[in-house]
Amino acid sequence: MDRVKYPFELRGIDSFFGALIGVLILVAWASLLISALGVVPWGDGVSWAYAPVVVIVQMFLYTGLFITAHDAMHGVACWGNQTVNSILGQVALWCYALFPLRKLKAAHQAHHDHPARSGDDPDFHDGKRRGFFAWYFSFMWNYLSVVQFVGMALIFNVLAHLVGVSEVKLVVFWVLPSLLSTVQLFYFGTYLPHREEGGYPDDHRARSNNYSPWLSFLTCYHFGYHLEHHAAPSAPWWRLPEVRKQALETRA
Repeated sequence: MDRVKYPFELRGIDSFFGALIGVLILVAWASLLISALGVVPWGDGVSWAYAPVVVIVQMFLYTGLFITAHDAMHGVACWGNQTVNSILGQVALWCYALFPLRKLKAAHQAHHDHPARSGDDPDFHDGKRRGFFAWYFSFMWNYLSVVQFVGMALIFNVLAHLVGVSEVKLVVFWVLPSLLSTVQLFYFGTYLPHREEGGYPDDHRARSNNYSPWLSFLTCYHFGYHLEHHAAPSAPWWRLPEVRKQALETRA
């Protein structure tokens, strides 16, 4: 099977817009986290009554951090300035879970070169762990490192024992949303698009959901328009609905 390609052109405004969106996501994530943890001089953090809402919003912002870094891996978080692009992507990954941009970029390129092929695609299952949970845990194991565990544990203990942040708040507002976002990213961006059930439309070995643009954004920043992403990898996430619309019109 051939790999379909969708024509796509970046605009001059995309460079500024990409950097602006990335910075806004970072600021929103940091502001909500600091407020929720109570690391502010004007209060003790959000009320526990609002904890579920905060966790969901923070999960969504964590996912936004990774999507920003994902665009940086493709050079389109700030495509006109690769220095800013790389800095934005690396800062987003540090905030997410101390991931190194270079390592994830190499793995993501392998994913695009060999999509949904066991042994060659680091995001795909190994041929045995095909179920959601088994695939998810093996997927996570591929990307986590001892350095990250030690670094995150160090940050946790500094915040808890030196800054005086409640350990419960750290778990609920820092640890839990980040873990939930990994499930969100895996489910909508890897499992649903690349699972083998039903076959693949072409050699990208990916499929897209049929969600409306708003639902697509809320579920995973349009990452579910995954065939369009593979067919037009230079399209930043906010322009994927445009690519999908053109693709559907072409196929109609």
